[in-house]
Amino acid sequence: MKVILQADIAGQGKKGQIITVSDGYARNYLLPRKLAIKADADALNAIKNRDLALQRKKEMEREQARVLAGKLAGMPVRVSKKAGDSGKFFGAVTAKDIGDAFQAQYETTLDHRKIVLDEPIKTYGSYELKIKLFPEIVGTLYVNVTE
Repeated sequence: MKVILQADIAGQGKKGQIITVSDGYARNYLLPRKLAIKADADALNAIKNRDLALQRKKEMEREQARVLAGKLAGMPVRVSKKAGDSGKFFGAVTAKDIGDAFQAQYETTLDHRKIVLDEPIKTYGSYELKIKLFPEIVGTLYVNVTE
């Protein structure tokens, strides 16, 4: 019997795979425990539609990332931070600080987890940071840290 797995099963396959198993194993173990469903035309069509929707969503996110990567070059971010007498900060400028400043200045959200900080920013100045917007799309964000 052909079934579509609803969960990862050791020795059988991963979620979403279509596998062939014995009738008894399917009827007595997989189907009652909702680990699989029969691979009939309706189920196969539903999987195909779900995959197409996921693919469209991913393409849309990729396109939005490309557009944002192009816009970031013209959107420098200014971050204000207090420092001591020696010019060193009380702490460091974090990716969250940069994301919050970006949102305040441009009223657009920027996920702070995507900002790549090679080392903590602990002095005033201008910095060029990379942002991983999508797996193959990397943008450049210019940050100016002032007093």
